[in-house]
Amino acid sequence: MNFDFNEKTKEYQERVSAFMDKHIYPNEARFHQEIETGDRWQPTALIEELKPLAREAGLWNLFLPDSHRGAGLKNIEYAPLAEIMGRVEFASEVFNCSAPDTGNMETIERYGTEAQKQEWLEPLLEGTIRSAFAMTEPAVASSDATNIESSIDRQGDEYVINGRKWWISGAGDPRCKIFIFMGKTNPNAPRHAQQSMVLIPRNTPGVEILRPMSVFGYDDAPHGHMEIDFRNVRVPVSNILLG
Repeated sequence: MNFDFNEKTKEYQERVSAFMDKHIYPNEARFHQEIETGDRWQPTALIEELKPLAREAGLWNLFLPDSHRGAGLKNIEYAPLAEIMGRVEFASEVFNCSAPDTGNMETIERYGTEAQKQEWLEPLLEGTIRSAFAMTEPAVASSDATNIESSIDRQGDEYVINGRKWWISGAGDPRCKIFIFMGKTNPNAPRHAQQSMVLIPRNTPGVEILRPMSVFGYDDAPHGHMEIDFRNVRVPVSNILLG
């Protein structure tokens, strides 16, 4: 069995490696200095400077498979590029390939309406906003999504959302403008058919970011992992993903 990468993957590996050598590795110290000497919860100037360079180099949105909006790479072609980016903690964001945006963009691309894509996917692909995925809850073992207790109740033309979420990565970034929220729309359905996902703009009334959470003493500013209270949050029924 031939485990060698194809020629397209090898070419991308060379291009990503060259960008890392020129722009990423020499700036690791600057990245940490900007966080520690400024407002720790503001985006770093460094990343905003490097994003246009990555885009000009054709190294942008490499992650999105089976979509004309991505670079046309299969997962097996993208994986070795992610390995290279992963050598430096901030590198993937420079290429607009960082979590949780990658997963959120793919979710909206696969299951969003055209209106949802225009409002949220396009600016995410442009790298002008960021996003977060709100699934994990403090009261239940949320690695099994069927345990989730947060509610998404329809009232007329709106959904009313209530629940407490935590470890919501990326929510500490002021550029985070949209949450994909998982909760129960039908608690009487079979166990694996009770949940839905809905789009909640960050500035919606009732969304309160309570605190940043730390991992081994690190708060991962400016990205952050937040505990968030959603209390009587109202969004249009058109914000639901996949009906």
